[in-house]
Amino acid sequence: MKKIIVHIDPDLRELIPGYLQNRRKDIDTLGAALKEADLKKIHTLGHSMKGSGGGYGFMPISVIGAAIEKAAKEKSTDNIQTQLDKLLSYLDSVSVVYDLPA
Repeated sequence: MKKIIVHIDPDLRELIPGYLQNRRKDIDTLGAALKEADLKKIHTLGHSMKGSGGGYGFMPISVIGAAIEKAAKEKSTDNIQTQLDKLLSYLDSVSVVYDLPA
């Protein structure tokens, strides 16, 4: 599996591991919500990811979150699962490098 290198501001060093761990928890939460057809919960979590990913330096998480949000609006459960798979793949591939302060 190809590693995805993401350069992050060292000021975020303490926040990043928890942020990424919470996205892994979101996969479990979203999977459970998908089984329960809880599209409102899926929409909310997708929206939250869309808003937070880029702020932490993980634009692909924002893109996936937006796609999850859209798929929930469209009631496209297959696409929601596809996006969850993409998120898991991204999290498994991402490697964080903390840039040195200027």
